[in-house]
Amino acid sequence: MNSNSIKLTLIAGAVAALMAGCSTSAEIAYVKDAPRDTLSEITGEFTKGIQANDLLSIYVESESPEVTLQFNQETNKIAYANGTVINPGSTAVTGYLVNRDGDITFPVLGKIHVLGLTHDQLAKELENRLVSDGHILDASVTVKLMNFKVSVLGDVMKPGMIQASGERLTIFEALSMVGDMTIYGQRTNVTVIREENGQRVIGEIDLTAADVFESPYYYLHQNDVIYVEPNLKKKKSAQRDPMLMTYISSAVSIVSMLSSAFYYYILSQNYRNRN
Repeated sequence: MNSNSIKLTLIAGAVAALMAGCSTSAEIAYVKDAPRDTLSEITGEFTKGIQANDLLSIYVESESPEVTLQFNQETNKIAYANGTVINPGSTAVTGYLVNRDGDITFPVLGKIHVLGLTHDQLAKELENRLVSDGHILDASVTVKLMNFKVSVLGDVMKPGMIQASGERLTIFEALSMVGDMTIYGQRTNVTVIREENGQRVIGEIDLTAADVFESPYYYLHQNDVIYVEPNLKKKKSAQRDPMLMTYISSAVSIVSMLSSAFYYYILSQNYRNRN
């Protein structure tokens, strides 16, 4: 075997080792079993309702802005019709933190139990209380979640905690916010850890399946934790020496140099014998 053959053999071996760790396109495809160009009804719940430690933004509006001042935290943004700003030195919005019992303390109305209510339900309850108690005749209340956060761990490009505006976030949107999975991420059994109403559940979702949109974990909830497990190929490679490819590359270089030196030595010997 000449030096070129030796080089080609070693390079082929190194390439084969690298290719063994690569994933096929089928393994990294999302919803690969779902038929294209079809219509289906959107199902699933965006939220299970307000939970302890939620930070709520509650804003009260009326045709008479001055009557809403005592019910809003951002009073520095409320003005009379003549343009005079009220309390210009007031602080920025801080929100209403739901305590461990599921309560908030709202101005004038006092303690209100909000655990499990949707944002629309709480807004309607506040509107009814403000009107029935005679505080505001035309109250309009908006409730929003200020600290909707989800943690994404494992084989993704940029693991970490993400925050979203509103209360609707899908698992695909969350993954896109961390740069998507790596090619080694296990797409068939993504783990979602969820805590609600004092209970913890560890669920699983297959992102390659056609019924992924029907999963209770397709729409993420407040404080969900997503864990992307590495696939079998990466697990096997993790069991080997992490410097293995460096060793192989170095060995290829050394053998290549030795084979070249040996080849030129043979050539020189043949030249001398001929002379």
